[in-house]
Amino acid sequence: MRRYVPAMLAALVLSLCVLLLVATPASATGVFVETNPSTARAGDEVGVRASCTDNLTAATVTSAPLGTLTVSPRYGFLTATARVPASTKPGDYQVSLRCPDGKTATSKLHVVAKVEPSRGPATGGGGTAPGRNARLLIGGGLSAIAAGLVLAVVNLRRRRLG
Repeated sequence: MRRYVPAMLAALVLSLCVLLLVATPASATGVFVETNPSTARAGDEVGVRASCTDNLTAATVTSAPLGTLTVSPRYGFLTATARVPASTKPGDYQVSLRCPDGKTATSKLHVVAKVEPSRGPATGGGGTAPGRNARLLIGGGLSAIAAGLVLAVVNLRRRRLG
């Protein structure tokens, strides 16, 4: 019985530590600003998420490609959505947050050129694509199915006879 006392004390201390660590509020993470995605193509839409000391009051986010945005309270954070203009040149742009209480935070937005591929990826020889080999592939598949059916019929007749 005395062996269980140290184990129970250790479990009690550990559970108290966990409860105290979990009880810290999520809003105590500080002042920050982030874009989602952090790397965007010119012309794409970007979400901005920020946090101030008080997330109940709107704040201002400024960036060269996005301009000046007002981030409003939503889901415990300050959020907004903006479109990166298609004329934006590729590069890294600073995104700055200014909270109502004067605190600031910065992050980077990486803008890349909008490039559309001229053809699909080179992933193989295209052996199953229609063309010269299409008849051969279809004929081979039908022959395999026919051979399987013939073997199934022969197997069933053997069982009945034997």
